Order: sequence, then structure tokens, then C-alpha cells
Amino acid sequence: MSKAILLIGSNGQVGKEVIQILDKSENIIATVRPTVDLAQANTLRSVIRETQPKIIINAAAYTAVDKAESEPEQALAINGTALEILAEETEKLGAFLIHISTDYVFDGNNSRPYKETDATNPLSVYGKTKLLGEEVIQQSCAHYLILRTAWVYGTFGKSNFVKTMLRLGGEREEIRVVADQIGSPTWAKNIAEAIAQIIPQLNSDITGIYHYTNSGVASWYDFAVSIFEEAQQLGFPLKVQRVIPITTAEYPTPAHRPSYSVLSCAKIAAVLGNHPPHWRLALRQMLTEWGVGSGE
Repeated sequence: MSKAILLIGSNGQVGKEVIQILDKSENIIATVRPTVDLAQANTLRSVIRETQPKIIINAAAYTAVDKAESEPEQALAINGTALEILAEETEKLGAFLIHISTDYVFDGNNSRPYKETDATNPLSVYGKTKLLGEEVIQQSCAHYLILRTAWVYGTFGKSNFVKTMLRLGGEREEIRVVADQIGSPTWAKNIAEAIAQIIPQLNSDITGIYHYTNSGVASWYDFAVSIFEEAQQLGFPLKVQRVIPITTAEYPTPAHRPSYSVLSCAKIAAVLGNHPPHWRLALRQMLTEWGVGSGE
């Protein structure tokens, strides 16, 4: 087996950040579609057997939450079936699998941050397929780290909540945003940094499920207001004058989302030696790095 790290999904928000952080210090093999297509099992098996990695990081997924309601087979193939193959091939190599999962495996009925041991009950096709992926990894792979995260945004990728709000904020004077869904906005770069910190510590003792989000909580409305406040300070041209809080019922979507999906990060903080940065600080750093002040 080589000493390489195989990164699946290197063109996504988290994947691109992982490359930026690990590329200089690790022998990283980055894959994208069509070389590896999680919907096509043979491409996944082939690249794993050819590269013989010591660590596999899976940052790829079917993430179109609403679209998954009308494409359940596609979501299942990528988030569920492919993970069974990935876990089996990882086990055959005696490698370690790091897999990114989601807060949407929970139903949102908690009133305190979810721990890794809390019961899951996904409300959507997306959440159900992601949970299935977690389960097949646990059943088929001895050495794994499942990293549940939430509300991910970053400088890479075509679309995320931050980029959407900035686009709308430059076009409209009034924007309506859901205020009764609570979670923790999380910068993709911080997720990648956590993975980089964890890699040197990987062993059988660390196997399991972990939660990682930025610290603090917010509604989508809170997040939107903060995006505009931070962007304005950086000189981003905005038309928006009013952000109107609305309920989930006023903005119906095909997929049901948890009303509360804050994750407890105490377990991973013990491994990392520190708590994740606060989401507002992370947002400020992301916007600064992205260069919104220069109009990029």
C-alpha cells in the first residue's frame, strides 16, 4: 500500500480546501468526475485499487437536498450504495476512511446540541441516504471517521448560502429569509483544517462518529443579516435595505429540514485540543479571503 491520501470529491467546497491545506505536506491524489463517479461503482473500485492509499477522504456526495426528493435513486446510489463499495475497498486495504456526513440525519426535535450518540431520524431523502451511508461504513469498515457537519459554505463551489445572499443582496432591496431553522454555519476551510489536524492522529482509538461545525448558533435569518453586515464593512456593493424574517411554512420546500440541528462538538474538541472558531469570525475571514471588498 502506498503512503498516499486519496481524496474523492476534490472539486467541491471542502475538497478544494483539503487540497489547499494538505497538498504541500502530504502525497495527495485528488479525483473528480468522471474519473471517479460515485454513481458508477466500477470507477470507484478501480481508482482505489490502482492508488492503494493509506487514507481515503470522501468529500463527495449528492447534496441537492430538495432535488433528492424527486431523484431518490440517484441520491441513494451516491450517498448510500457507493459508500458500501468505498467501505469494502477501504477494509480490504487496511486503510482509514474519513467521510463527511450531515446534521440532516437528525429530526430537529432536540432543544440542546445533538451528541454523536443521540438517536437519528432524518426527515428527507437526502438525510436518509446520508444516514444509510454512515451505517454501511460502520458495518463494513474497521477504521473510519465519520464527520458530521452543517450549513457548509466557502469560497469554492458555484453556489452556497453566502454566495446566494451576496448575489441577491446586490440585486434586491428586500430579502425574505427563514428564521425558525436553527443551526451552526460552518466554513469549509475550518472543516479541512480539522481534517488536517486529525490525520496524524488516526488510529483504531479514534474510529467513530464525530461532529464538527463552527461554534455558536444562528438562524438562516441571523446568518443572512451577518453576511450583509460583514460584506458591507468590506465594501461590497449592496442594494439590500431590509431582511425580513419568515417562517418555514412561508417558504415551503420539497424536502423537510430539521428546525434545530445544532451539533455538539465536545468530542472532536477533545481530539483537536481546541473548540472550533465561532461562525461569525469564520464568516468574516472567509469574506476577507474571497476578496469581496475588491469586487471579486
